[in-house]
Formats: sequence, structure tokens, C-alpha cells
Amino acid sequence: MIDLDYLDYLENIITDNRKENFLKVLKNRTKHFTIAVEDVFQMHNASAVMRSCEVFGIQEMHVIEERFGKRIDKEIAMGAQKWVDISKYDSVTNCVDTLKNSGYQIIATTPHENDCLLEDFDISKPSALFFGTEKDGLSDAVLSRADGFLKIPMVGFTESLNISVSAAIIIQNITNRLRNSNINWHLTDEEILEKRLDWAKKSIKDIKRIEQRYYSI
Repeated sequence: MIDLDYLDYLENIITDNRKENFLKVLKNRTKHFTIAVEDVFQMHNASAVMRSCEVFGIQEMHVIEERFGKRIDKEIAMGAQKWVDISKYDSVTNCVDTLKNSGYQIIATTPHENDCLLEDFDISKPSALFFGTEKDGLSDAVLSRADGFLKIPMVGFTESLNISVSAAIIIQNITNRLRNSNINWHLTDEEILEKRLDWAKKSIKDIKRIEQRYYSI
């Protein structure tokens, strides 16, 4: 449970404008969809995917680092790392198991001919959309456990798009359709309180000193 007195204490420190922006943004946040990236070699691509998650309202992103170590490219993410929740995994199995146990269907994004086209994708089910490496795409470990496959329709000679471009197109499409649907996609009241507290703490530079002062009262 959230300490509401502590939340109120912190929100009295930040500006009214920032508090209003938090509430406005949280009204459009969702965990109905989540995004996972597998061993993306180019650091800026993973960071750009994170930025798309933040811009289009997806609250959680999952990063599998089985082969390549990562760090967030702050210049590309443009502060998105403060507002999107990132979970990291050392294997595909751990990531897929976690997401399946959380009630998500696993959707692999691939350019294969028989995959579901983006406009035909069923948005009603909570889904974790997986994006693969720039060169090889998703691994067999992901593909073998996928509940469905999704692709962007293309009419040119090129068979695939850069991962960050693909993610942006797909995320914008499915979140826009979601907000225009009758699906219950919003964060719960408790989740909203959790993010208000988290974001308030991230907005205060000397948060450790503030916390010490609060708990000493």
C-alpha cells in the first residue's frame, strides 16, 4: 500500500504544474500492452524503442540481455528512462515466463509472409510484443514460445524495417486503436498512486535528504 501522507508530502514540494502533468499523462498510460526487446546490438535502437513506449503511453518495457550488455542512451531516450519502467533479463526463458505468468500473450514481430498484418491484430488481449536484433530478428527461443506473430504491411523491395522504426509504427497503431476501444486498458487506482510516488521522487533532486527529514518527523 502507498503511504498517502508521504505522497502528499512529496507532491507539496514539486510544482502544481508538474503534479497536473503527472495526472494528465497517467490517464493515458497502459499496461495492457508491453514491449520486449531481445539482444538489440545497437544501444540507440533500444533507447529509441523506450522513447516510443513513453510517447505513446506504454508504461513497461522489458530488455533481454543474453548476448549484449546494454546501457540506456540518454540522448536518444530524451528522459524517457525516468517515466517508463524497465525490467532486464539475462535469458529469453526468464522474460517469457515472467510475462506469461503476468497474463500476457507473447507476440513475435517478424516480416514472415504468413504473419498477422498489423491492421488485423486483435488488441483485446493483454499482449507482450517482442522485437529482435537488427540483423537476425527474434531468436528461435522466442519464436518457439510465441502465441502469435505480427508484421507491418510493406509494398516496397525492402523486406524489413529498423527495429526502432518498426516499434514506433506498431506501438502508435495499437495504442491509438486501444484508446478508441471499449477495452479496460487504464492503470488501476493503485498503479496510478504508485507512479505518482515514483515520479515525484524522481523529480526531487535531493530525495534522500527529503526522505530522511520526513521519516524523522
